[in-house]
Amino acid sequence: MNILITGGCGFLGSNLAAHFLETGAHVTLVDSLVRQGSPSNLAWLQGSSAGNLMNFVQLDLADNEAVLALFRRHGPFDFICHVGGQVAMTTSVSDPRRDLQTNILGTFNVLEAMRALSPDAFLAYSSTNKVYGDLEWLRYGETESRYTLPDYPDGLDEELPLDFSTPYGCSKGAADQYVRDWSRVYGLKTVVFRHSSIYGGRQFASYDQGWVGWFCRQALDQKQAAQAGRAPQKFTISGTGKQVRDVLHARDLVKLYAAAYERRSAASGKIFNIGGGLANSLSLIELLGLLADEVGLSSLSFEKIARRQSDQDFFVADISKAQRLLGWSPEMTREHGIQQMLEWTAQSIEVGVNPCRPGERTTDKA
Repeated sequence: MNILITGGCGFLGSNLAAHFLETGAHVTLVDSLVRQGSPSNLAWLQGSSAGNLMNFVQLDLADNEAVLALFRRHGPFDFICHVGGQVAMTTSVSDPRRDLQTNILGTFNVLEAMRALSPDAFLAYSSTNKVYGDLEWLRYGETESRYTLPDYPDGLDEELPLDFSTPYGCSKGAADQYVRDWSRVYGLKTVVFRHSSIYGGRQFASYDQGWVGWFCRQALDQKQAAQAGRAPQKFTISGTGKQVRDVLHARDLVKLYAAAYERRSAASGKIFNIGGGLANSLSLIELLGLLADEVGLSSLSFEKIARRQSDQDFFVADISKAQRLLGWSPEMTREHGIQQMLEWTAQSIEVGVNPCRPGERTTDKA
């Protein structure tokens, strides 16, 4: 197989690359290397035993001529994992033009290059649940630790109406529809995955992106403070902390993309809501309690601040469509996944930005 992965040095891209390299596929990675951790992920992949099967091209997907040159030189491709993009809602608000150029124009350029130079390829696009907006119109319940959706006992399916909110929701939603429509209008084989919350190894989480990894880091910092006899430095959470997401480990996400390619005839033209499902749902309060138990503290020290703009109080994906058409279901439990995320984060703290030597297999490498 000849595989192209946009955003190939990011969290999801590097996990996909590691998996397909291990299968013997030839992989071309595209990345701008602007995000924290991307150079480290590139070095990790280049140092792997299958690194000789990989090409790396540094470019901006918004540069149409560069994207066409990439396809001419390294294509035609069998499988395109389009997971590159601007992924932080807060960044989209502060720089909406850059967000548009990366997510909409970049996706358009990839689709058009595929149509001209790799028309037989299968493309999987990484979209987001933010295309549904803040979902304020739903009927909510509330317990001591979380919000609930009594009218959706199996989670939220793909029939939810689109309601783009924030520049990030607008750009990802527009790109989402381009990917779907290029299948309908031009006959390209594409699939759209609207992801909930993803976490796992190679994710260099920050304050505004990768919330599971971010709070793992805060828990470990407070454990270190306790061991040193220091008062912990409080962190902040937005809103009540009862917001719920279904967390999905990178290992299961990689299996999803592989399953989609294997069943590309069934997947083509479709849209799937993707997450860990109800069994892997967590509110922020519940995550912090789980983390406190894992690091051996009675509780974590934090302060509440204002709710984030357009935050969803509850999003758990109904994954029955993916189970039925792709034969895919999450296997990693939230408890086991959080344990592995803590281990990986602790390694990153101990040895710096790159938590393992090139070629070394971490506990949760896909």
